Parts: sequence; C-alpha cells; structure tokens
Amino acid sequence: MAPKNQPVGGQAPVVQRIRLRYAKRGPLRFTSHRDFARAFERALRRAAVPIAFSQGFTPHPKISYASAAPTGVGSEAEYLEIGLQAEVDPAQLRVALDAALSPGLDVLDAVVAGSGSLADRIDASHWLIELPAVEPGRAEAAVKAFTALDEVLVERMTKQGKRSFDARQAVARIAVTDQSAVPSEADGAPCAIIDLVVRQVTPAVRPDDVLSGLRVAAGLEPPVPPRVTRLAQGTLTAQGDIVDPLDADREPALPG
Repeated sequence: MAPKNQPVGGQAPVVQRIRLRYAKRGPLRFTSHRDFARAFERALRRAAVPIAFSQGFTPHPKISYASAAPTGVGSEAEYLEIGLQAEVDPAQLRVALDAALSPGLDVLDAVVAGSGSLADRIDASHWLIELPAVEPGRAEAAVKAFTALDEVLVERMTKQGKRSFDARQAVARIAVTDQSAVPSEADGAPCAIIDLVVRQVTPAVRPDDVLSGLRVAAGLEPPVPPRVTRLAQGTLTAQGDIVDPLDADREPALPG
C-alpha cells in the first residue's frame, strides 16, 4: 500500500480520507484512548497503510478521533478518520487493519470520506447498562423517579476540580429493557439492563453520570460495578433512532 512518489523535502499531500468504525470488546474495553491510539498507529505500519503525515519537525500521522468511549466501557461504535498519501480500497483496508490489531479491537467498517465533518454527524450515543445484582423493578422505579424530575444535578471530578452539572436534560431516552433478568434457579442473581440514549452536550453526560443521577433521584446504588456498552453513536432523529455517521459517505445504490 506504500505510495510510489513522495515530494522531496516535505510530506506527501493527502489524496484520500477514509472513515472507520471500530469496536472495543471483552477485556480490551479497558484499553485507554491513548493505548488504542498507539496500537492503531502500530497497526497502520504493520498493514503498510500509506498514511499521510503532518508537516513540521515532528510529523504526526493524519488521524482524527471522534467521541472516544471512556476506559472500561465496551463499544460497537467508535469512529476515526485517516488521511492517506495514496488511494486504497476501503474494504481491503478494513481487513488489513483488523488483522493487524489485537482481537477485541475490531475494525467493522470503512468508507471513503465525503464532504462535511465526521464530528458534525455525531450528536447522540446509544448505551446499554447492565446492573448485576439489581432487581429490574428497583431499576424501573429509579428510572421513573429520574425522568419525573426536570433537573438532576450530579458532580464529577474534572481537571479543573469538582464540577456540578445537570444529568437529566441530556437524556433523550431511558428505560429498563425486557431483556432484564429476574432471579433464576441457576444463580439466583437478578440483572437490570438499562437502555439509554444521551444527547451530546457540553459538558458531556456519560453513562456513569446518569447512574449518579439515578442515585440522586432514587438512591439506586448498584452493589457491583455496572457493565456498559456503547451500541451506536450518530445523528438522533425525531423518531429516536440514531443514524450511523458513515451512512452519508456510502455510494447510493444504483437503480435496479
């Protein structure tokens, strides 16, 4: 995949941009964003991807990340964009990068970038929050109390110190799913599962902030750490669906 011609005394220009969707699964959900970035740059080298670099004394690969999930959170919908010095086939690139990354860091989709910004197409995220050892009925009562309030103030420690903000207004949808498990004879442990859609606001409201809001609103205190997975992110429609930000870059189907 290496480019044949590169200008002397400078970096080759970007001739193609590719947008990728990738997943963080299993134990690899504990990979930090910085660790993933290092792993991804190694994968680019292993796959001989003709990545473009910035100008200057310390050139950096042309990689832009969009709304990375927090460390410890699984995801099926992480996005990034890369600039290339030569054109490649997106499908072949996806396969090559997926093979070069560890299992659990999985490249799921690749498209040639169209016009507009990838970040501008992301205004909401869809999450699944599993609460082991929490009765579904207890979680439903907490969700009902949370949604009944106009404002739920929570606190989070930031680089600037402790900050208080509203976790309620960013929530577009929250419900306990039908897949929640009641105590069974097998293990006797219930597991409430919360379906959550959060709008992208400033400061960002994360699933742990919503869990803090459930504690504030109804005293819900999960006895064990929750398991959180991002299922999707993109544009939130009036119907409550989330549109994949890569959909606008796909070639329209030919009339048949």
